[in-house]
Amino acid sequence: MIKHATPAELKKGGVILVDKPATWTSFDAVNQIKISIRAKIGHCGTLDPLATGLLICCTGEMTKRITDYQKLPKEYTGIIHLGATTETYDLESTPKDHKPFEHITHEDIYKATEQFTGDIMQVPPIHSAIKKEGKRSYDLARAGVEVVLDARPVTIGEFEITAINLPEVHFRVLCSTGTYIRSLANDFGASLGCGGYLQLLRRTKIGNFKVEDALSPLEWKDVWKADKDAAKKEASKELNKEGE
Repeated sequence: MIKHATPAELKKGGVILVDKPATWTSFDAVNQIKISIRAKIGHCGTLDPLATGLLICCTGEMTKRITDYQKLPKEYTGIIHLGATTETYDLESTPKDHKPFEHITHEDIYKATEQFTGDIMQVPPIHSAIKKEGKRSYDLARAGVEVVLDARPVTIGEFEITAINLPEVHFRVLCSTGTYIRSLANDFGASLGCGGYLQLLRRTKIGNFKVEDALSPLEWKDVWKADKDAAKKEASKELNKEGE
């Protein structure tokens, strides 16, 4: 059973490992936890709505450590879909520019990972929260404004292909903070000449923290409710003993 702090302890300060569900925003997940424990809280790295996986949430005095946790390397698993692109580099927009992919060999795919391993320069998606002239890039892009973002240095420690079932390419990536896996999927597809987008993404690790040790926001809610009910039951037993 996963060890957990009580809401009272978390108000003072603690760390909660949350497994964000698909279609939830990171804000949705954190807000549900906040409602459950009624404490000051912040998270250590946004996940896109369609992504699932590990969010580290800090409460109380531990919110001062958020920046430290944000700097930790991250591990992701997912699927790159070859043969098309999307404006958002994932399935938040419709695939377009379909191209043949059947001629691409397994060797081509394994070879393509080499140019995306190590210290590289990466251009973030224009549909991202990065600010451009004081405005969110995704707001500008949705308004039809042409957005140009500068390439940024990131580190891809490991880029492992775990399965190939074209047009799907399954992968595992260990990377530095600031890496956009959506951009990696888009650039990977471009390097193969057929285009690609991120079909599925799950964050599995942040530093030494693992998603296996996390619970969804609603599961945490149930855990704390069970704790509260057990405490009430125990208090009732004590009162009954005193009245005997």
